[in-house]
Amino acid sequence: CKFTNKSKTTKPKPAGAFSNICQTRRFTQKLRLFDSSCTKSALSALNQNIKTVPARASEMESSVDLGFLEPCEEWLLANKFFRSKVGGKPAWLELKNLPAAKDLLCGVCDEPCVFLCQVYAPLEEKESCFHRMVYLFVCAKASCYEHNQSKNILAFRSQLPRTNDFYGFNPPDESKKSDPIPSPIPLCTVCGCRGSQQCSRCKKVNYCGVIHQRIDWKNGHKTSCGSEECHPSGNSPILFPQFEIVTEPEEIDAEPKLSAAEVERKQMEEYERLVSEGKTGELSELPESELDNYSGQIEDKHFDKFKKRIEADPDQILRYDRKGDPLWLSPVVPESIPACDQCGGPRKFEFQIMPQLLNSLKNENIDWGTLAVYTCEQSCDPADRGYVREFVYKQDVVNTEPQAPPPEIGHE
Repeated sequence: CKFTNKSKTTKPKPAGAFSNICQTRRFTQKLRLFDSSCTKSALSALNQNIKTVPARASEMESSVDLGFLEPCEEWLLANKFFRSKVGGKPAWLELKNLPAAKDLLCGVCDEPCVFLCQVYAPLEEKESCFHRMVYLFVCAKASCYEHNQSKNILAFRSQLPRTNDFYGFNPPDESKKSDPIPSPIPLCTVCGCRGSQQCSRCKKVNYCGVIHQRIDWKNGHKTSCGSEECHPSGNSPILFPQFEIVTEPEEIDAEPKLSAAEVERKQMEEYERLVSEGKTGELSELPESELDNYSGQIEDKHFDKFKKRIEADPDQILRYDRKGDPLWLSPVVPESIPACDQCGGPRKFEFQIMPQLLNSLKNENIDWGTLAVYTCEQSCDPADRGYVREFVYKQDVVNTEPQAPPPEIGHE
């Protein structure tokens, strides 16, 4: 039978609602629109961005699977059990051709990124995707989080056929504790990624580079290095808390929504109002107060839609909908998605990481509104590379760019 994610039998309802989440530092500031004007083109773009749903509740369906965090015994999160998870060290799928250390460096500070999560997402229609995993890595430095930029966030995809060099044809026994499939190449004791460098003194511990070697040295390796009891320092201080991601189908509230015709009518009424008030000119012609007010309305509509969609499951940390659409927090979205690095084909949306995950990472340096992950539409085979780089778009909630002060009024 096909390997699948372990699903929840009942919908989780942990304590806390979205109203409580909104009280955190990440949701307290007023939303602002960062790139808009009250022109016909802007309204047209807004019209395209609003996703309409059928008016009758009976027609409403969701193709989205939701992911929730669950505690799990560490041995069950090993590579051979093919679990989706957050935190800890990556459970690599393809074991020989791991990403090189240089491929896991932050695009801003050039230091190693930290493993965030992995999502097990096999494809039934393709034999080479019987096992398929997408990995995310993030930089843990606050200074690397630039507004609506994702140079500090990395995504990699790996896949294997059912018959492969690493795992058995049939699923392993999950009723008794067992060890993971060992890596044929050395791994960094700090981060769990490719460890091509050794401690020059004891030659018993591997690292991805000098930065993690220094961390391990300070974390305890210094006291045992060179002795007969030489061993890695133990728990790494850079790793995020570890959880399993369990999934279940999204259930959409049956409350009637506006039809496409009603949405279009309301937007046309808004445009006609702007025309009648002479507010359809260039951005520079509009009063700043009017722009702030109107752009705030547009932004609030997006966030209200986001908030309403997740209010039934406020603890969701993942939304999976391959070839579907992300649930955006604001109208600032990517203009285009880069093609696949390997085959040149188009990438399509696959899943997004929600802001609720931030509360479980225990790291105040990291922040995002949502992380939208786009993967190769054909899920092309990595061949001898093992892992293919994919694209992540980080959408933020609040503009963190410093605002220029208004010009002073001079005197002649």
